[in-house]
Formats: sequence, C-alpha cells, structure tokens
Amino acid sequence: MMAASCCLCEQSEAEFIGTGEDFEYRTSEDTFTVSQCRACGLVYLNPRPVVEELPRIYPASYHAFAFSETEFGLVYKVRRWLEAQRLLGWCRDLPAQARILDIGCGDGFHLEILKDFGQKTWQLEGVDSDERAVSMARRKGLTIHHGLLENLALQPASYDLAITIQTIEHLASPPQLLAQVRKLLRPGGRLVIVTDNTDSLDCRLFRQRHWGGYHFPRHWNLFNPQTMHRLAEKTGFEVEKLTTQVSPVNWTYSVRNALADRNAPGWLVEFFSLKSTLALSAFTVFDTLHNLVGRGALLNAVLKRPLTEPL
Repeated sequence: MMAASCCLCEQSEAEFIGTGEDFEYRTSEDTFTVSQCRACGLVYLNPRPVVEELPRIYPASYHAFAFSETEFGLVYKVRRWLEAQRLLGWCRDLPAQARILDIGCGDGFHLEILKDFGQKTWQLEGVDSDERAVSMARRKGLTIHHGLLENLALQPASYDLAITIQTIEHLASPPQLLAQVRKLLRPGGRLVIVTDNTDSLDCRLFRQRHWGGYHFPRHWNLFNPQTMHRLAEKTGFEVEKLTTQVSPVNWTYSVRNALADRNAPGWLVEFFSLKSTLALSAFTVFDTLHNLVGRGALLNAVLKRPLTEPL
C-alpha cells in the first residue's frame, strides 16, 4: 500500500468518509479507507495498493476479463444492445475515415460492438495494460496497443474520438491520462468518459461502507459533476456535455456487499450479482427515475479538444 493525495488539486487535507473490504473478489483481507478532498470534493482511496499488486487485485475471474454471452447470457445481450445505442450516438458526426481509440478497452467489448454495428471504414484501436485482456481482445481480431498510454508511440492529433468507459476510476492520475489523450485528438476531437457518480443516491445511501462504486480496492479516484468539470479544466478540455447515465450495477453490488458483510445466506448474496436479470432489471427501473433528475449512477461526460488550440 502507498499513501495517496487528491489528483486534482494535489492537496493531502481530506476527511475519511468510508471503509470497506474487497467484498466481490476477496483478493485481500485488508480494510480500505476512502477520503474526500476538503478543497475540491474528489473522493479517492487512501492508502491504495502499489502498482505491483495489480495482478493480485485483478484476478483471472475479474468480470472485465470474462464478460461473454456464455457466462452472462441475457444480461450480456441486453447490455450489448444498450451499449451499441450509446456508442453509435457518440459516433454520429464522425467522418467515414474516423480513427477511434478505446482506452482501457479490456477484452474489447465496446470495440467489437463498433466493429459489428459501426461504419466499416472506421479505424478502431484499443489500449490496455493488462496482458490477459489484450490477448482476449486480439483473439477477436481487434487492433490493441498493450501498455500505458503515456508509454505508447501513437501519432499525435490523429484521432477523432477517444472513449474511456469505466476506466478513469481505476487510475492513479486521471489528469495525466486526459493530458495524453488531448495530445492524441485532432482539434475539435472528443473524449467520452463514463465513470461512477459520487453524487448519486446509491452513493449517499451506502457511502460509509458498502457502496458498489468503491469496488475496493480497484477504484482509486471517483468523481461527481463538479470534480469532472475541474478535471476537464485542469487538462485543457471544453465540457461539451455532462449528464448522468442509468446503471443498475452499483445498486446491485451495494446490496450484495451489505448482505455479504452481514453473513447472509449464500443464495441470497448471489441473487444480487451481475448474472441476476431480476435484480438488474429492478435496479434499472429504480435508477431511471433518479436519472431523470440528474442523479443517475454513472457520469457521462463528452469533452472536446478546443478547435483553436495549436497542434
């Protein structure tokens, strides 16, 4: 473990707001602590695991390495359809020869959707630092760059769209990533960020210990609309659109974590899982109501590299 501070304002003065364990994968017996920056409100894990522990806290059973129709059935089909609608909406104004980069692409789930439903002339590429995920994505015939974005020799000002879906919360320094992405985008190019929302009702209800968005110890930095604006400003992006997005996952995990922590029967704990169509459906309806007033479980930010910025 190592000490952490706010990645936005670089302040170490914070208040403790929650503690918890790795309820989902039990990769460690440690108890983890979440802090909130007193200056800007960013929520972050402190202390957090050192990078050498990443293979341990992302086990082979991690869902991003094994999200398939075989394993998840109807849940996979429904999510694939919903994600296709969102992805194609973000790509609506792209040119025929657009270059699209998925950062933190995992097993290539979103790139495969774009390959199947998008324009065949789009150039699709992914980036991921986990060798297991990269191998899975490449087996699907996708173009994947293995490593950290800052260490890759990608052509500057050559991409029209970058997407980072449920990725920045896993990073030690989201500002560093966004600064690198801005260099890769053409002027006017867009970055789409989807990440957990600390201003959601599920976070408010479960923030002391069981909130699914903590994903102990894998989520290191967590945002709300105010801190997302600050992240964009810090890295030279314009905020084109900032909304919330419906997601049943954190609701489901929050209830699951609370039940597991109280030693509930195994069948009841497993009812609240990513394979439970009933639990996910119920929380989808519930979160839709909160999304109508801007309190959905996820943030959805569309950021733009300024047109007037020199190359």
